[in-house]
Amino acid sequence: MTEYMQIFLGTSFSSKSPKEIQILKDHLYCINTDGMIEKIVSPEEPDYQPLLDTYQDQDNFHRLAEGQYFLPGFIDLHVHAPQWAQSGTALDIPLYDWLNTYTFPLESKFSDLDFSKKVYDDMVDTLLANGTTTALYFATVHKEASLLLAQICADKGQRGLVGKVVMDDPQGNPEYYRDTDTYTSLKDTEEFILAVKELAKSTKQGVYPVVTPRFIPSCTNEALQGLGDLAAKYDTHIQSHCSESDWAHGYVQERFQKNDAFALHDFGLLRDKSVMAHCNFLEEDDVELFAETGTAIAHCPISNAYFANSVIPIAHFHSKGVEIGLGSDISGGFSPSLFDNIRQAVMSSRMLEDGVNPSLPAQERGLLGSRIKIDEAFYLATAGGGKSLSLPIGRILEGYTWDVQIIDTKLPSARLPIFDGNEDLHDIFQKMMYLARPENIREVWVQGEKVHSR
Repeated sequence: MTEYMQIFLGTSFSSKSPKEIQILKDHLYCINTDGMIEKIVSPEEPDYQPLLDTYQDQDNFHRLAEGQYFLPGFIDLHVHAPQWAQSGTALDIPLYDWLNTYTFPLESKFSDLDFSKKVYDDMVDTLLANGTTTALYFATVHKEASLLLAQICADKGQRGLVGKVVMDDPQGNPEYYRDTDTYTSLKDTEEFILAVKELAKSTKQGVYPVVTPRFIPSCTNEALQGLGDLAAKYDTHIQSHCSESDWAHGYVQERFQKNDAFALHDFGLLRDKSVMAHCNFLEEDDVELFAETGTAIAHCPISNAYFANSVIPIAHFHSKGVEIGLGSDISGGFSPSLFDNIRQAVMSSRMLEDGVNPSLPAQERGLLGSRIKIDEAFYLATAGGGKSLSLPIGRILEGYTWDVQIIDTKLPSARLPIFDGNEDLHDIFQKMMYLARPENIREVWVQGEKVHSR
């Protein structure tokens, strides 16, 4: 019989497809030394009982208690790690003012590594406690502080994809917070990529460097081209903001006489490992370009309610073959929980479908075919995020990483309303999606290692 590093016994929920949940009741999950799911065994299979007999009294056997369930770890595709320090404040002003009045002054403080460590330690701990096992981070323009964030992810066991932000345009950024010049921004980015790739060699769950032009308004053409070249040279992930708000979308049209998507593509920034945040104002040509290049969207439903001036038509983009995952957008989005963003994704889609202006007749008020269900929003937070990053994460499936959160529905202080011992498992799943709080998350595992327990 094969030797396994860990064996888990319990019921799990995972996405079978973008619209359908797979429920594995009382299965065994056999995890190898690399932290991958090597084998999943159902109670009907002949080797189920022998595996149980062999492992159930050993320290590496984990049996879920009654009322506990496995979910895949969440994948947050858009986090501004430094902005954790201002989360929950100043959400009532327009994006441009918010950036210049609050955000840039805060991010400029990350030249101080002691301050950076305090914020980044707490940010990574908070995300893990909320079930987020993989995060795609914007750091700041500071190379050393950005490397520190990657190191903290490595040390705490979170799979971190980290970008040193590029903001080199003297016209588009405040004097106190920007790269020294274009040459330095590209040199620092290349050194950052090499340092993170070196760190990754000794990190089980992986850390990854990400090429990160903040957005077109903050970068010169030379920097955008140079970043596209670096991403191609080192085959890195790429992240930026794309067509987020009326202001940002209009700015790019004025500067390039084309939309964000085509401008970014011209600089080599749309490819299979690209994730663009927001994308609320994509037009049909843009959507086709995303699908063609394999570029993914980080959908940030809470943040969009504050800063995007619209509700993104997720169902339509998905139907066109665009990969989509979910992002918290700390701190444009106030909540570090993807549970909260899953809920908001469903609510926003319903509002888009039904429309929100009561002075219009019902048939003119909304955009038909826009709603998504809770199962689809869960897919975005898990399997969709994994697909967006081209990594074997986000599913409880053989050949995927053992990244899971253990949810306890019977916790006395946060008990879910489950009163029937034989309640339909899909109904229990829906209750978890809508009602689970951080205290329901009892344990979090990444790549077969326990990284959080409550």
